[in-house]
Amino acid sequence: MSSPPDTASDAELISRVLLRDDRRAFGELVARHQSAVRGLLRRLTGGDLAWADDLAQETFLRAYRGLRGYRGGAKFSSWLYRIACNVFFSRDRGSRDAPLEPPPLEAGDAEEAALPDLLLERYDLERALASLKPRERAALVLTYANELTHEEAAVVLDCPLGTLKTHVARAKEKLRRQLEETP
Repeated sequence: MSSPPDTASDAELISRVLLRDDRRAFGELVARHQSAVRGLLRRLTGGDLAWADDLAQETFLRAYRGLRGYRGGAKFSSWLYRIACNVFFSRDRGSRDAPLEPPPLEAGDAEEAALPDLLLERYDLERALASLKPRERAALVLTYANELTHEEAAVVLDCPLGTLKTHVARAKEKLRRQLEETP
């Protein structure tokens, strides 16, 4: 039987980790935030689940090692997103500005017509997201999927607000064009 989830705040858990090296407290932080971090990384990797999970593991390892560097100025989740984006950018396969190869449809092209429309629309969106440059994709995912403000996303990506807004605008335009071209 597993123990019930900790009801302490993130700040209290962080204090327990820093003051007593309480690994259970860090485990609770991971449990609270892993779904959002993994979701962000899955979108950034174009749906490559294994790669995203590897990056998430690296993110939490870096977070544990660097927890003393967290100053509390931003939400803990935003701090984790910044680490996750940095891990992604540092481990990006190929050029920082090269688009990803879209993931293949698991059902195969011959069976594509049999897939439900909603699944095909999601696949089209994933393919369109995968075609964006990594920083454009990150800006769009952070602001729309993770619902950060432009200001928060700019902090996460360590870029000026104007640059973040440019990445979002370019990404939206590229997505719009690409989704219009999809048969």
